[in-house]
Amino acid sequence: MAHLALSQVAVAVPVSSDLSLRRSAFKVSNLNFQDKSWAPVLTFNLKANNSRSRSRRVTCMSVQQTSAPKVTVSPLELEDANEPPLNIYKPKEPYTATIVSVERLVGPKAPGETCHIVIDHGGNVPYWEGQSYGVIPPGENPKKPGSPHNVRLYSIASTRYGDNFDGKTASLCVRRAVYYDPDTGKEDPSKQGVCSNFLCNSKPGDKIKITGPSGKIMLLPEDDPNAAHIMIATGTGVAPFRGYLRRMFMESVPKFKFGGLAWLFLGVANSDSLLYDDEFNKYLKDYPDNFLYDKALSREQKNRSGGKMYVQDKIEEYSDEIFRLLDNGAHIYFCGLKGMMPGIQDTLKKVADQRGENWEEKLSQLKKNKQWHVEVY
Repeated sequence: MAHLALSQVAVAVPVSSDLSLRRSAFKVSNLNFQDKSWAPVLTFNLKANNSRSRSRRVTCMSVQQTSAPKVTVSPLELEDANEPPLNIYKPKEPYTATIVSVERLVGPKAPGETCHIVIDHGGNVPYWEGQSYGVIPPGENPKKPGSPHNVRLYSIASTRYGDNFDGKTASLCVRRAVYYDPDTGKEDPSKQGVCSNFLCNSKPGDKIKITGPSGKIMLLPEDDPNAAHIMIATGTGVAPFRGYLRRMFMESVPKFKFGGLAWLFLGVANSDSLLYDDEFNKYLKDYPDNFLYDKALSREQKNRSGGKMYVQDKIEEYSDEIFRLLDNGAHIYFCGLKGMMPGIQDTLKKVADQRGENWEEKLSQLKKNKQWHVEVY
């Protein structure tokens, strides 16, 4: 499979005219949890910054990363396996992990609540970037009296080293599922999502039953460290991409020195709904030749036709660059609600038709080349 030589291709992209970042995005803290002494760890302010207007264009030419400091991770034995871990713990015998922290990710104007949840698995449930954990919420399955709830799958939002960089935690990005009565417009607690509310309501020290890890479709290919990766997410679908980007730009991993292009498209309702925005803006500042970040804010931005801006509109806006990258071997990933895919597929087909290409044939070739990765729910 051919891979893109980024030093030979100019990609026109928009960037913020002001890439300043709050210096307080990084902080060092000590985490004391159940009398367990933790070493100082690097943590982010996960709250999203308001996006600024993007007004000028630059050309991305280089594949060389700038020399931003990276975080040492351990144990490096997590790099030794040739195959990803799969289903170490199954629903009938789940692993009992512990909640480390629960943090609200979104601002006050976001519709709904999304939380970042750190889970201590003690290094006993290792995983790779792009995999998922199953969560079994406490209580009885109402459809099967006497039986536990069914497993709910959540994409892992951290690298294999976790947010504490010690290989003992995993992070989930969870939107609280609530139901509003169409007649009264009021929230109906009896119909709320069992697992998402359990997770978002959890407190440090609470126990949680997990299964897995599972999944191979969204694993990050690392055979070519200079490859291009196009990541398209809606809402909490950004979870696996956060793991990819931390591995590419934050962690010092001896066996993986990323020098390619990572391009993230994130679709959410408004600026207050942006997830991990500080982290992504940090990468944009430190690695401007290796990272691109485009946001589709459906309630704040308009597309070319004057309608709401969705990720498929951003894809159409940069279709020439995206198709060129795909033709040169780029990987493209989609993660989020399954309702995102029809609009994206229609847009890609329209663009292909305009270019005189057959989309069905192109899609078939992308799948054959293992460039096409989809995980929707």
